[in-house]
Amino acid sequence: MMSPLLSLPGAVPAEGRDEGVAAHYGDLFREQRALADGNGFVDLSHRGVVTVTGEDRLSWLHLLITQHVTDLAPNRATEALILSANGHIEHAMYLVDDGTTVWMHVEPGSQGELIAYLESMKFFYRAEVADRTGDIAVVHLPAGSIAEVPDGVVVRETPQGRDLFLPRADLETYAAAHGPAAGILAYEALRVEGHRPRVGFETDHRTIPHELGWIGGAVHLQKGCYRGQETVARVHNLGKPPRRLVFLHLDGSEVHLPGHGTPVRLAADGQEGRQLGFITTSARHHELGPIALALVKRNVAVDAELLAGDTAAAQETVVEP
Repeated sequence: MMSPLLSLPGAVPAEGRDEGVAAHYGDLFREQRALADGNGFVDLSHRGVVTVTGEDRLSWLHLLITQHVTDLAPNRATEALILSANGHIEHAMYLVDDGTTVWMHVEPGSQGELIAYLESMKFFYRAEVADRTGDIAVVHLPAGSIAEVPDGVVVRETPQGRDLFLPRADLETYAAAHGPAAGILAYEALRVEGHRPRVGFETDHRTIPHELGWIGGAVHLQKGCYRGQETVARVHNLGKPPRRLVFLHLDGSEVHLPGHGTPVRLAADGQEGRQLGFITTSARHHELGPIALALVKRNVAVDAELLAGDTAAAQETVVEP
C-alpha cells in the first residue's frame, strides 16, 4: 500500500520492508524529538490490518496464539505471537477487541499468510477473519499526545502511545489536522531505544520468544496448548535460550550504520574473530547517537566490548543470559 502522505512536503520514501510510507520528512531528529515530546503522528498505513468477528472470536484465537485472550476486556491492548510447531516465531500480532471485533495490525505484507493459517484452523468455530488493509490505515500517536480521535475509530492504547485504526480515506484529512508527521525512521529509533523487537528484524527462521524478551509480554505462561507451546515450556522450565537480545551503543565517529545482518564479534578478537551474533536493527537517535539491537550467543559476557562489523559497540543487557 502506497501512502498518500508521501506527497507531503519533504517526504522521502522508505525502502525495504517499510516501503510505502515515508522514511522521514526532511528532519529525522526533529521528528524524533516531536514524538518523544508527545507531538505529531507516524504513518503506519503500510502495515497489514486483520479483523476477527463472531461469537467465538476470543475463545478461538486463544487456542492458536501465545497470549491469554479468552477474557480480554474491551479496549484493552495486548500482543501475541504465532509460533511454528518447533516454537519458532512466525507472526507478531498487535491486538485490541472493541467488544464485537478483534482488530490487529501485523508486519507489512504478512497478512495474507496469517489469514491463510487462521482460516485453516477455523473448523466449527463461529469466527470470521477479514483483511482490512485496503480500507483501514494504522496511525500511531506517541505517548502523551493530546490529539483527538475521530468518533468510531478503534484505538489500541499502550505505554508507547495509541495506534488508531483509521479509515484509509480519512488519512490525508487526519494528517492535515494533527501534524507534524514523523517518518518511520524516527519511529524505529524510538523502538530500538525501547528494546522492542520486531518480526523480520530481530527474528530469523529459528528465533524463539525467550531470546527477545517476549515471555510475559506476548507469551502467557499460564495458558493451555497452542502450536509451539511445548518448546516455550521446555526452554522456560528446563533450559536456556541459545541467544539473547542486546542493546548497543555504537561508536559515533563512524559515518555509516551497520546494517541488518552485520556480524558481531568480540572487540578483543578484531574483525578476524569468531562471529558471535549479528545486528538486527540500527538507528540514529536524537540523544543517544547511533544505537542498535543485536542478537548474540547467550554466553557472551554482559560486559564484553563488541565490534559490529568494524564499529566499536558497548552493550546493555536486554535479555539476561
